[in-house]
Amino acid sequence: MPKQSKRLRASYEKLGETRLYPILEACKLVREHATAKFDETVELAFFLGVDPRHADQMVRGAISLPHGTGRDVRVVVFCQQEEQIAAAKEAGAVDAGAEDLVKRVQGGWTDFDAAVAAPDMMGQVGRLGKILGPRGLMPSPKAGTVTPKVGDAVAEIRKGKIEFRVDKNANIHVPVGKASFTAEQLQENAGTVIGAIVKARPAACKGTYLKSCTMSSTMGPGFRMDPAVLVSQFG
Repeated sequence: MPKQSKRLRASYEKLGETRLYPILEACKLVREHATAKFDETVELAFFLGVDPRHADQMVRGAISLPHGTGRDVRVVVFCQQEEQIAAAKEAGAVDAGAEDLVKRVQGGWTDFDAAVAAPDMMGQVGRLGKILGPRGLMPSPKAGTVTPKVGDAVAEIRKGKIEFRVDKNANIHVPVGKASFTAEQLQENAGTVIGAIVKARPAACKGTYLKSCTMSSTMGPGFRMDPAVLVSQFG
């Protein structure tokens, strides 16, 4: 079991017995216990009743957070038309290009948080699967990151559009803001994410879909919420 810091142990001692929290209370407690010297990221962790080994039980999608993520998202764009490159950079992309950018990433550069690609670039971008895939950076039509309107995609991501995808252990981790957000802002962002994941339930999933949902900050304790209440509230 991972060793807990003194700050985390003190938080759990103060909280006492573990219980299920209403979402707004969880948001308030996360902020209260985010005592690090930096603005901690607030995250939701889901455990789903799916088997990701089967393609028909994959859960993934993209959603725009009402209040953004609170961070400056670095986006790169794979495109070759001059007007697309100009639109991407105008929207705030840290880099945009074709073969030169592909070679840069192949050389080991991954100093970015999201990637967008024009459809005619996917033949080249596909060669980066082993680099971008494990980092969750591979452009995808389902997530809206493969599009001819690359400038619009960059703008949406930088305003707070995020992707979610279930991992091999049926977990999903999604940032929903910063500890400096108000509890109400965190609640709205979290509710948007929960609703999107509930609606993304695969038809092949049998039994309980949302098994657990926990909110925590980077260095703080986790606050578990009642999955059944969340489904009825945001589903």
